[in-house]
Amino acid sequence: MNNLDKIMKPKSVAVIGASTKPKTIGSEIMQRLRDYKFKGNIYPINPKGGMIEGFQAYTNINEVPGDVDLAIIVVNAKFVLDTIDQCHQKGIKGLCIITAGFKETGAAGAEMEKELLAKVKEYGMRCVGPNCLGVLNTNPEVSMDGTFAESLPVRGDIGFVSQSGALGGGILNILKDLNVGFAQFISIGNQADVNAETALEYWENEDDVKQILLYMESIQNPQNFRKLASRITKKKPIVALKAGRSAAGASAASSHTGSLAGADKAANALLAQSGVIREYSLKNLFATAKVFSNCPIPKGDRVAIITNSGGPGIMATDAICEYGLQMAKITDATKEKLRSFLPSAASVKNPIDMIASAPIEHYQQTLETVIADENVDMIVVIYLPFLGLKDIDVARAVMEIKAKNPSKPVLGVFMTTSSFFSELSNMNVNMPFFMYAEEAAEGLHRLNQQRLWQQRPVGTMPKYDVDRNKAEKIMRQSIEEGRDQLTTRESIDVLDAYGIRVCKSGFATNIDEVVKIGNSIGYPVVMKMTSKTTSHKTDVGGVRINIQSEEQLRNEYNDLIEKLTQKGLIDGLEGVIIQEMVKGNREMVCGIATDPQYGPMMMFGLGGVFIEVMKDVTFRIAPLTDIDAKEMIKSVKAYKLLEGARGTKPAQMEQIEETLLRLSQLVSDYPFIDELDINPLLISEKTGEGIAVDGRIKVRMKEAQEQLGGCTCGACAGCCK
Repeated sequence: MNNLDKIMKPKSVAVIGASTKPKTIGSEIMQRLRDYKFKGNIYPINPKGGMIEGFQAYTNINEVPGDVDLAIIVVNAKFVLDTIDQCHQKGIKGLCIITAGFKETGAAGAEMEKELLAKVKEYGMRCVGPNCLGVLNTNPEVSMDGTFAESLPVRGDIGFVSQSGALGGGILNILKDLNVGFAQFISIGNQADVNAETALEYWENEDDVKQILLYMESIQNPQNFRKLASRITKKKPIVALKAGRSAAGASAASSHTGSLAGADKAANALLAQSGVIREYSLKNLFATAKVFSNCPIPKGDRVAIITNSGGPGIMATDAICEYGLQMAKITDATKEKLRSFLPSAASVKNPIDMIASAPIEHYQQTLETVIADENVDMIVVIYLPFLGLKDIDVARAVMEIKAKNPSKPVLGVFMTTSSFFSELSNMNVNMPFFMYAEEAAEGLHRLNQQRLWQQRPVGTMPKYDVDRNKAEKIMRQSIEEGRDQLTTRESIDVLDAYGIRVCKSGFATNIDEVVKIGNSIGYPVVMKMTSKTTSHKTDVGGVRINIQSEEQLRNEYNDLIEKLTQKGLIDGLEGVIIQEMVKGNREMVCGIATDPQYGPMMMFGLGGVFIEVMKDVTFRIAPLTDIDAKEMIKSVKAYKLLEGARGTKPAQMEQIEETLLRLSQLVSDYPFIDELDINPLLISEKTGEGIAVDGRIKVRMKEAQEQLGGCTCGACAGCCK
């Protein structure tokens, strides 16, 4: 038996805190259990005993004569811990604690919730809540509504998890209007024990649950969520409304990657990598749910449009193309059959315009013909009211054809009055209906998104041979000197140790070394200062490019020393890096930023001076798979530049993918890396390679010291280890 069965499929329920007083939670839950005709035994618990909602009440849980699977607890918060003890004595393994007054109220409540969880674990129980709306299961064999929402639930195929009790209650009250239904519902509340991940795992193999909807304000364990969701979304859709989209904390980051990142970008990356479809409004959440409830996953992305008006057909075509879907090429045989019954003024090309005079029979015949076309994967049927044709009659006729042909998605766009949609809510529909073509196009896009995810390879996380000893030695040196910011030279050397293509370079501390390195690399070269006190070199004239000769190199070096001396920055100067000058006008950026909750995030996009302005970047949570790396590169608008626009040499895509994967390995090996920028990752005009021209690494000192055993006093060379 699954560890949530006692909660979601109980054979008996005790309501501890059941009440005869109207409009109380203890009374409402008893009424819901009774009115929804719970199939098991119901035991109200109230110190006064008597009868409650027609059921014999008991003064104490231990007086109940039979076994109890689930206890729904609605007593005052100060009595909850003792109640859990009593439930343990009774042998109850499932708890749903409706009661509020725990960590949401402050420190004292948080401490009480900590004790609550300790008891639950000690007693081998599972617990939903506290501070929640309750649970329900609409399966006729269970028929349990253990919530205090006003309306009884509507049967459907959705497993819904809500972190907000009030929101969950509001949704339960309007399910009929939404034209969707729930299989199971869990209001997780404070998530002391059962959370969204618990529900995901429970519903993975539940036949009743065909799709999973999530309303989340936080993701407690991002790594576990990713592991579970990545697996489950291969079997059934997960659609999430993730609230809290602020980028709090990003302003404190000093790197480009850090400043462009943020909590919501991390959540977005996690959901995308897990195959979870993210929606940004309740309206869209349930529009997508309606599509998945009534449509199979298509075999391709080719869409046919059937309409009785040209304008809406064109708008639907535009919307479909904007989502990257294909307009199906109708076969000649299909066109010939359509011409046999449609008027001569009709258009049998896609979109198929039956014209305004189309009767119900034409809707039926056209849909039946098009649905049989092997070139068509999905269909949109558009209706506008003409010549007294009744919308609900057309809907019934279309659904009749759909019932006979269940293998392809069919969506209706009925541009009619709201009364039509009210009437639909009282019917058993087998296809989704929308008011506007754009809504239907988005629904098709979601179906295709799920299709592509299910076909997407899982991907691998390659392990490269790297020089960890070299990288660790460099980072330990910085840590022992009390520096959380590696110098430019150190950063580039760490990248080089991990096999990332960097510019040929050398480090110099005086004019003779500068000239020797410049001559050995060959001109033109670039000169960059590296300082333990100045991180942004360009702000102080610390980067000199296109140096064409030894004489120019001498002049540039002397000028740099003079400028730093004038600005009082000479003491922080460690030296200069002389690099080969890579020619190329395509500047990309790679980086790592750490989110406090989600961990290290990888970034890729358009770099150079445009990074903060254009913000053409994408994020993924580390570690990356090879498929993640490919998708990162392809998802930015600058991808066209990498392909070789206007005759430029195409970039070496596989080498750039490898760069991202090597960075992912670097941060996996050293999770204390807080921020890392390669900006620019210059695309060579000559070879198409992505070359790290500049690098910057910052670590979290305490974590770095703990992992590497370095000293952080800043006054010795490791003597405090």
